[in-house]
Amino acid sequence: MAGSAAVLEDGSLISRLDRRLLKAEQLLALLSGLAVFSLMILAVVSVGGRNAANAPLPGYVDWIEQIMPLIAFMGIAYVQRQGGHIRMDIFIGALRGRALWLFELVSVVLILLLMLALVWGSWSHFLRSFDFAAPLWSRDSSIDIGLPIWPAKLLAPVAFAVLALRLLLQVWGYGRALVLGLEAPVAVPLIQSAAEQAAAEADQMQGHDTNGSGQG
Repeated sequence: MAGSAAVLEDGSLISRLDRRLLKAEQLLALLSGLAVFSLMILAVVSVGGRNAANAPLPGYVDWIEQIMPLIAFMGIAYVQRQGGHIRMDIFIGALRGRALWLFELVSVVLILLLMLALVWGSWSHFLRSFDFAAPLWSRDSSIDIGLPIWPAKLLAPVAFAVLALRLLLQVWGYGRALVLGLEAPVAVPLIQSAAEQAAAEADQMQGHDTNGSGQG
């Protein structure tokens, strides 16, 4: 299962790189959220057009096919940074010190190897669809209104490459913690207990209340 995690920061090189990569991850996550919103708008337009004028949105399914990779892939690196992907926190939470960092390091290395393979495979899949000499640079298109498919296919290797960069940073962070015996390393998600999670949420709510009082 996935739990709540915190990512510590300081002035070290790895932490500065973590914050810079976070900006790109947040942008991709924002695009994913906007894609979800646009999908809702398309549904309203299509259903409204069908009910009002018996004229649903042309190529509705084609547009969904184009948008789904944005929803599925763009936020995965950000979720990895936050420690939000599905994992066995009950088991991991029982480990401490170097045993914990070793387990985390091995798991992240395995994920990194998988992602590198997926980057290579998805990029090859994109190249089979893309052709500068073809109309709209596409060798294939959607069935209904003929949208080029290569933009959607390009999203997968881009998202996987960003995730691979995040995993490289985490390999560095966990490896550094393992070698130095750090208690709370930076640039990696640290599992929070229920009490720590509640305290963090209380601090966040207190910050909102303070800002609201100051504006008032």
